[in-house]
Amino acid sequence: MPKTPRQHTPTHHHGVFRLRYGHPLPFGASLVPGGVNFSVFSSHATGCTLVLFEKGAKRPFAEIPFPPEFRMGDVFAMMVFDLDTANLEYGYRMEGPFNPRAGHRFDARHILLDPFARATGGREVFGQAGRKGDIFPHRGRIPENNFDWEHDRPLDLPVPELVIYELHVRGFTRHSSSGVAHPGTFDGLREKIPYLRELGVNCVELMPVFEFDEHESDRVNPDTGGRLVNYWGYSTLAFRAPKAGFAARGPEGHEVNELKDLVKAFHSAGIQVVLDVVFNHTAEGDATGPVISFRGLDNKTYYLLAPNGDYLNFSGCGNTLDCNHPVVRDFVLDCLRYWAAEYHIDGFRFDLASVLGRDSQGNPLPNPPLLESIAHDPVLAHCELIAEAWDAGGLYQVGNFPNYGRWMEWNGKFRDAARRFLRGDDNSAGEMVQRIMGSPDLYEESGRKPAASVNFITCHDGFTLADLFAYTEKRNLENGEDNRDGSDENLSWNCGVEGATDDAEIQALRLRCAKNAMALLLVSQGVPMLHMGDEFGRTQRGNNNAYCHDTEWNWMDWGLAGKNAGLLRFVRLLIGFRRRHGSLHRAEWFTGKDCIGSGYPDVSWHGVKPGEPDWGEHSHSLAFMICGQHDHAMGGPGEFFYAAFNMHDKPLSFELPSLPDQWQWHLLADTSRPSPDDIHEPGREPPLEPAPILHLLPHSTVLCLGRESV
Repeated sequence: MPKTPRQHTPTHHHGVFRLRYGHPLPFGASLVPGGVNFSVFSSHATGCTLVLFEKGAKRPFAEIPFPPEFRMGDVFAMMVFDLDTANLEYGYRMEGPFNPRAGHRFDARHILLDPFARATGGREVFGQAGRKGDIFPHRGRIPENNFDWEHDRPLDLPVPELVIYELHVRGFTRHSSSGVAHPGTFDGLREKIPYLRELGVNCVELMPVFEFDEHESDRVNPDTGGRLVNYWGYSTLAFRAPKAGFAARGPEGHEVNELKDLVKAFHSAGIQVVLDVVFNHTAEGDATGPVISFRGLDNKTYYLLAPNGDYLNFSGCGNTLDCNHPVVRDFVLDCLRYWAAEYHIDGFRFDLASVLGRDSQGNPLPNPPLLESIAHDPVLAHCELIAEAWDAGGLYQVGNFPNYGRWMEWNGKFRDAARRFLRGDDNSAGEMVQRIMGSPDLYEESGRKPAASVNFITCHDGFTLADLFAYTEKRNLENGEDNRDGSDENLSWNCGVEGATDDAEIQALRLRCAKNAMALLLVSQGVPMLHMGDEFGRTQRGNNNAYCHDTEWNWMDWGLAGKNAGLLRFVRLLIGFRRRHGSLHRAEWFTGKDCIGSGYPDVSWHGVKPGEPDWGEHSHSLAFMICGQHDHAMGGPGEFFYAAFNMHDKPLSFELPSLPDQWQWHLLADTSRPSPDDIHEPGREPPLEPAPILHLLPHSTVLCLGRESV
């Protein structure tokens, strides 16, 4: 009979439990031969007790204090043998001082969730309240590690070629119209991958999938009396655990493998997966919030605190993690590595990323250790890193986010410039030129490339694209905050009527505006990002902060795909056109010069007359031409591309620039025309007359291709 290795034989006992000195690393609960190694950090605790439950049990079946000799430095580590891990939930009680003014909030009455838990119990069904009176509502679990990735690996697509699609896992398929077997789940989303592939996106950005508590708020909808929830999930409980309530098999504890199945399926379809991650704060909120994990484990280490012990709040959510404390920095890095290695995640979008660059007093750092470490981490070397380059404390860093040659940015300046230009604001054309070129005014001087800019006009936060042209004022009363929440600076335009209307002319104008927005987004340099449902007119009825509504109007209504099939077709064909034409997603900056002897600069700007751009105060129009010959060597078709935008309230006529001999202009798209004449299938673009003049209706866009005559 083989002998048990000495390092896995017990050295201590606690009642019937056999114990041994544990390994300080890795943190969390990890399987060892015959048992489980539990390791938890606290620099200020005086004692720690491991608390063990059977799954779903009201009371623990064991509480095992860590013997003093099981502490190494600031780490409590212990092996416990003969545990049934498939039926186990665990947590910790920490002993130490309770002195909030000094930053300490230890209280051994609380059972605490392990920050490194890889799965959790307590919220296995989305929207189902936890057990009443539960002394430990969020419990650590130890998932099986038996997933077969076969030959899957992160895709590592060229960044300039990405077309990102932001979506909410539950909302994407929860609506009855989705037609999936398991609505609102990872499995439901997996069934919709063919739709996303046909749409043409090659990267999905998933709104938070880390475990969160949708029932953290007790507010109600003042109109219906129904309870409001944390629907979006920007309030993390467990940074390594997938949201069990997003899994069809969550009640059976299979959320880990279900999410891995989803990632694997996306990769098989050629689609990358980026996670929206929230490392700026936790679900514990301010001093009145619950004690869940970090607050009871080592409050002074994990959080930014004022000299009197109050929480500094740069997140707008009550607390802020001290991200550049060495321990917290390592925690964030370990979590990112875990998702990259264990889930094959292709990249991360960091919510309120400017928080990650603040020091322990909340001051911005010129060289933030965390951001530098993420950028140069060997495990994360091929992951996309996308910063929401601002925070709730007023630190706005779009264009100057510390990037170390790696970080991309949600370009909020693109969003604002595009919205002003699309609604016909004065003094908007000149800035829009910069945004179309990839924002060289923000990124070129620092050595960054156009792909540093993630361009978007809408996202989860704010109006949908349909609402952007249907509402001038937000409609957030159902949020229960007297319409105070959500941005008041929407830069929107209702096209003459507030809200829904049966007026056919207004409806046609709104549709034209939506197509204009998609055209502007998809012909601009940088990386475009669409928000779910914008491709076929999803509405939130004017709510620009729908974070708290798990309800039908906030889910993806797939019936709109048929009702607004023309818009969907327009977006699909335009995405395909962008992906085929490298000149629309260049890796390098335009020079405005002819560097290859083609007779044309790589990009040229025009007005109603060729070569005469007008970016003055009252100009609401733009036109530009790209000479694809400059990108022909990189595999592009070498065609010329011309775009004209007329955001005036009157029609304009544009003369097209001349082409080389034996070349001819063809009409790709005209947003003023009804479908299917608004955009043409590849290779079927009708030719235009020689020396053509384009007649653009008010608030319309025309796109043309110049190609050699056959």
